[in-house]
Amino acid sequence: MFSRLATRLPKASGPAVRFPSQARFISRAPSDGSRGRSMPSRMSRAVPVAKNTEATFTIRDGPVFRGTAFGADSNISGEAVFTTSLVGYPESMTDPSYRGQILVFTQPLIGNYGVPSSERDQFNLLKYFESPHIQCAGVVVADVAEKYSHWTAVESLGEWCAREGVPAITGVDTREIVTYLREQGSSLARISIGDEYDADEDEGFIDPGQINLVKRVSTKAPFVVSAPDATYHVALLDCGVKENILRSLISRGVSVTVFPYDYPIHKVAENFDGVFISNGPGDPTHCQETVYNLGRLMETSAVPIMGICLGHQLLALAVGAQTIKLKYGNRAHNIPALDLTTGQCHITSQNHGYAVDASTLPSEFKEYFVNLNDGSNEGMLHKTRPIFSTQFHPEAKGGPMDSSYLFDKYLENVKLFKDTEKVYRDNRPSQLMLDILSKERVGVEPTPLANSA
Repeated sequence: MFSRLATRLPKASGPAVRFPSQARFISRAPSDGSRGRSMPSRMSRAVPVAKNTEATFTIRDGPVFRGTAFGADSNISGEAVFTTSLVGYPESMTDPSYRGQILVFTQPLIGNYGVPSSERDQFNLLKYFESPHIQCAGVVVADVAEKYSHWTAVESLGEWCAREGVPAITGVDTREIVTYLREQGSSLARISIGDEYDADEDEGFIDPGQINLVKRVSTKAPFVVSAPDATYHVALLDCGVKENILRSLISRGVSVTVFPYDYPIHKVAENFDGVFISNGPGDPTHCQETVYNLGRLMETSAVPIMGICLGHQLLALAVGAQTIKLKYGNRAHNIPALDLTTGQCHITSQNHGYAVDASTLPSEFKEYFVNLNDGSNEGMLHKTRPIFSTQFHPEAKGGPMDSSYLFDKYLENVKLFKDTEKVYRDNRPSQLMLDILSKERVGVEPTPLANSA
């Protein structure tokens, strides 16, 4: 197995003004002995801090909102989306699924409990973040709390945004913004610090929907996260995996080898007890290699498969279904999803702008969950094989844990698969594999979307 993996490792208000390309910088905080996925390295130059500076939030072909800047003194553009989550802004902002998006919080007061440290848990995963960096392009809030109070906090929201190079704006009417986005749909927008940006200059808006965002957030080479006294070994395709997805598997005694999103997983599936496809950002149709590889996987292997969010969409595309872009997406911690196999309703955490068209599912699959708010598909289930996926997040951090049992369901499928094998194979990672493979995500930094597609 190691020889196959090794082949994939890399070798070593006034006149319109033109702003420079948006800039994102990695954190100034040095890595302090971290053995997990790479933490922010020391910055080569300082990030200007915008504090008490006029700022503008401009929606393309829509309204302009004037407020006050906090965070980084830089101008960015992206897709404006909103979340109705009341808590969990550190987790939301570090979720790779928000890459390229300007995150509008409907909760009026944001930042009151500050920002926690990059402390790691017993599995060497980040305790309070879903990735080492802020992933959203910008932040919009009605009222930012400059003073915070919480025992885990080490800095304010504004200080964190400035350190990560993320611009933010406060003092705007987020109720009006959300009303517009609900009526018009998710829209391109930009945050401008200082002079107002001329919304007629279309080239000033970057459309992340035209970019393969998964390529930006996925590891560039395999890495392994070992569970103490592991029972099983699962291969995970990293489309922008959240820390708590890894934690949900590892805490259940599963070692995880994480592969790039476009890795030909069907070629190594026999060396694992299961395959998992993670969440991630953007349009799933950009990931055609992944779709092809998943199709080949299901043709050549009986290994149990589970997908979450983007992983659900990619799995659906691989079996011939189609995806659609939702008007404004589902981003919240309180969305009801009905289990069509049991009739039970679960309150779920969600973050997606695309959905699977359930009417296009092939006959061997059936709809698993449905969204009780808008009727959109929330999962699919193979009628005879151990393959299922969910659009929502059963690991839910933050959010309710109603559906965390789905990880147990997946591992029940893995156990049954192992028990029915004619020849038992111990697929747990060898010591050589643990010594050679990286323990952290490789080559992933929050680079500006303007740099490349």
